[in-house]
Amino acid sequence: MSSTLLSTSEVVRVYGRRLSLLGQGGKPVRAVDGVSIGVARGRTLGIVGESGSGKTTLARMMVGLLPPTAGSIEIDGRSVPELALSDRKTLHRMVQMVFQDPVSSLNPRKTVRSILEAPLKALLGMGPEQRNQRIAELLSLVSLRAEFADRYPHEFSGGQAQRIGIARALAAEPELIVLDEPVSSLDVSVQAQVLLLLSDLQRRLNLTYVFISHDLAVVETISDEVAVMHLGKVVERGLRAQIFAKPQHDYTRLLLSSIPAVRRRAQ
Repeated sequence: MSSTLLSTSEVVRVYGRRLSLLGQGGKPVRAVDGVSIGVARGRTLGIVGESGSGKTTLARMMVGLLPPTAGSIEIDGRSVPELALSDRKTLHRMVQMVFQDPVSSLNPRKTVRSILEAPLKALLGMGPEQRNQRIAELLSLVSLRAEFADRYPHEFSGGQAQRIGIARALAAEPELIVLDEPVSSLDVSVQAQVLLLLSDLQRRLNLTYVFISHDLAVVETISDEVAVMHLGKVVERGLRAQIFAKPQHDYTRLLLSSIPAVRRRAQ
């Protein structure tokens, strides 16, 4: 078994032509441009960059929501694009995603029980009694009370809703979870609680994370390794301590200098 769980090789994602100010077609947009990265089992790779850097597009390709224009993406040696076309059930058992907006990512017409039941039934084939027991376990894992199962998403705070989103991802029992800006819409104190929860779950369940964020301070808190994206490319990658103490690329230094607290630690 390879120590690398997720790997990408020269991944490209091109979108259609961009309209110019005169309404004429411009050049196709290379949202992701030749990205080759990997993440080891049980580790967290933080991917950081400004809005428009390509990090969310890359995340969606990692979970099979978007096909790459070129290059390869593999989880545990299996092609993500191929699984997305031929065996989505297996793919969903291998990787899950937690989205940026915790409330809008949950179906407002369904209770938490129904939301968590769906993967338990479709992916794991659990019967009613097993599902009820597992739902209680999932809520406990994310520090929510069992009675929350019969409430609707709008009844929860942003932090609670994100915990439900995390529980939904855990329901499929994946080894890899891709988290796309999972704390960016939360208050700072709630961010800290969710980050602590994610770290605890990783230790307990031996999870592997790809953590997408524009916030270097958040990435520093949770990541083992960091990849910095700019204009669709990875411009720097390394261990967390290396990136924050001795950034090599001008763009990384620019990002660090824009955050006073991080800048002080880096100097």
